[in-house]
Amino acid sequence: MWQNRVAIAAVYACRFNVFHHTQEAEIDAIFDGEEFHIMGVMEHIEPAGIHSGDSNAVLPQFNLSPLIVTTMEHYAEKIARKLNIKGLINIQFAIKDGNVFVIEANPRASRTTPFIAKAYQIPYLNIATKIMLGVNKIKDFTYDKKLQGFAIKEPVFSFNKFPGVSKELGPEMKSTGEAIRFIKDLRDPYFRQLYKERSMHLSK
Repeated sequence: MWQNRVAIAAVYACRFNVFHHTQEAEIDAIFDGEEFHIMGVMEHIEPAGIHSGDSNAVLPQFNLSPLIVTTMEHYAEKIARKLNIKGLINIQFAIKDGNVFVIEANPRASRTTPFIAKAYQIPYLNIATKIMLGVNKIKDFTYDKKLQGFAIKEPVFSFNKFPGVSKELGPEMKSTGEAIRFIKDLRDPYFRQLYKERSMHLSK
């Protein structure tokens, strides 16, 4: 029955009209045909409706309940097993009124893969490549995540080079790059300001 639930969830997730009240998050993971390993859970600061490439995202999640995270992880593993992938997968979710909806699943390396690898200091790209080639299994590696605090994925925009382009953010990606910022805790002034202004540039 989960296949139907995921399919229906994907449709409804893309039809949300009130983005301000819908959270977005994503999971990057590796599957070797037997074992499933979650690389990281990232929570977007901006509400759903803004392209994931234009969103600030925090690793690990900071405001999602354990039940929400467990549900996301459950859906992610089910999808990876159903697709029978060998390697990386990225799955984006929308969270509305305590319910988890699948937006999309991409059985490939995402832009967040190197971000997570750098933040946790784990060579996930090398690991995934060896798994894809059939050289190793997930159990052959150790995963010692060394991140202290949080890492924020920051989009980089080039609006100064395109003066006529609208700065409002929406489903179409406008960023031209990404940066990483490390913070000790959620009391960090930069994070607090970012979170306060999370809906400022959302397209109407």
